[in-house]
Amino acid sequence: MLDMLSGVMDAFGAAVVVPIVLIIIALFLKVEPKKAVQSGINAGIGLTGFNMLIGAYVPIVTPVIKRMIDTTGINLPVLDTGWQATSVVAYSTQVGMIFLALGLLLQVVLFLTKWTDIFMPADLWNNYSFMLWGSMLYIATGNMWLAIILMVLSNLYTLVFAEIVAKRWSTYYGYPNCTITAPHHICSAPLAIGMDWVLTKLGANKINLKPEQIQDKIGFLGEPTTLGLILGAILGFAGNFTRLDTLVGWGEIAAVAIATAAIMAIFPKIAGIFASAFTGITDASKKTAKKGSKQRVWYLAINDAAGYGESATLITGILLIPIMVIIAVVLPGNEVLPMVDLIAIPYMIEVIIAVSNGNIFKSLISGAVWCTGGLYMITQVAGIFTDVAKDVGVALPVGAVLICSFAVMTNHFMGGLFLIFMTQNPIFIGITIVAYFVLYVLVRKNKPRIHEYLERQALGEEYQVAETT
Repeated sequence: MLDMLSGVMDAFGAAVVVPIVLIIIALFLKVEPKKAVQSGINAGIGLTGFNMLIGAYVPIVTPVIKRMIDTTGINLPVLDTGWQATSVVAYSTQVGMIFLALGLLLQVVLFLTKWTDIFMPADLWNNYSFMLWGSMLYIATGNMWLAIILMVLSNLYTLVFAEIVAKRWSTYYGYPNCTITAPHHICSAPLAIGMDWVLTKLGANKINLKPEQIQDKIGFLGEPTTLGLILGAILGFAGNFTRLDTLVGWGEIAAVAIATAAIMAIFPKIAGIFASAFTGITDASKKTAKKGSKQRVWYLAINDAAGYGESATLITGILLIPIMVIIAVVLPGNEVLPMVDLIAIPYMIEVIIAVSNGNIFKSLISGAVWCTGGLYMITQVAGIFTDVAKDVGVALPVGAVLICSFAVMTNHFMGGLFLIFMTQNPIFIGITIVAYFVLYVLVRKNKPRIHEYLERQALGEEYQVAETT
């Protein structure tokens, strides 16, 4: 059964599974069948468009990033081989296959019993993040039950974090009643909220560096496509600094510049199609709520690709690429060479971007802190992940002593849980379980106030105006 479930995921992918889930939900909410099917089609078109766009962009930019790193002469023992390779490892372990089924059942039950208002099974693919940490714990301790408890607890914490930022993410990225639940990104919520509070207290809001403000100040140079062209050219220069005397070098600079501008221009159009897939469900849920005694606002988990190309997200992510390379070189005690997943930084900072409401200045600082902490976390656990990869038959790249995924394993929270479970100390593990229930009760009891706080922090004066009107 586990092999069959894994085979279905591999064969169809999110672009097929999500539309089917969406159609079923729409029909359950009594959406007209024609509209329900059209919603599913639009979701499939949107996801396919995101994947095609990002899939075409990554091969253009990746060689530039690799060349930029090669020319610096960095020699660090832990090589970032990318989230794709890591997901293959997670889906290849015995522990991973167990949680593939267990996680699906758990998430459905939690939603139907109203333990959570997040329908997480719609993004089943990203469960590989839980499977990764569980597999690592099993390899390190040999304790299957401990690994399963870690994955279940990690899933529960993920849902709480998703509850906290769901409204903010949905509002900022413009997808009605949708959020992300990718564990490797949503776990940045505590840091994102904490850093945003600190930066706001320090007056960072005065530096209102957003794409719209940039456009207002510098005209056409601040338009998303022009900014993409400029940033792409800068990245191209960084990766071709030693080839400026060749036509090939200048050709690659131009190609990266145009490709980045294309992302900025095309992504919003695809996002519009994808967003239209959820309007029918949103309208139907509102009608259902009016008939009931108490309104239930719930959110559908969608793939994190839905936010990748948003202007502030992509701009901040591209700016963080050279910043993180420099930090990796100078950071004391770091052994990680971020490489393949550098282009995945826009995925990694979506929660941070949403919480700051697209403030590039604040997001650069918070994003750098999140990614820097991740370098230390990966340094601690890369040896165990490499053992898991070897156990499922992965051959290490030439020159690599250890391997990792910068995007997936830059997860302070799950990495911390993993290290606590590694002690096998029942007291420490028990504290993490009790802490979850305390957090869960606090969030469920105060969720409206939490959402209001995040909106007020994000929108500032705009929120006050909206509130009065």
